Amino acid sequence: MNEQQIAFVSSYDPYVYETLSGIIGSMVSVQTTRGTVSGKLSNVVPDHIVVESGGSPFFIRTQQIVWVIPRG
Repeated sequence: MNEQQIAFVSSYDPYVYETLSGIIGSMVSVQTTRGTVSGKLSNVVPDHIVVESGGSPFFIRTQQIVWVIPRG
């Protein structure tokens, strides 16, 4: 029988991950390929970030981030 293997592949940008990890808890504006999300950066993992805006979490794939501005 021919056995198929499934592999999960995800891009990982260590510089973005490390930089954003240092500002968890800060207010940020994140420009994505679909628009801008502003709120509190609540979590950073290698393939996505979580921004809480208006009481809702927004899960943003790192690959979709164009820029991030910390808002103090």
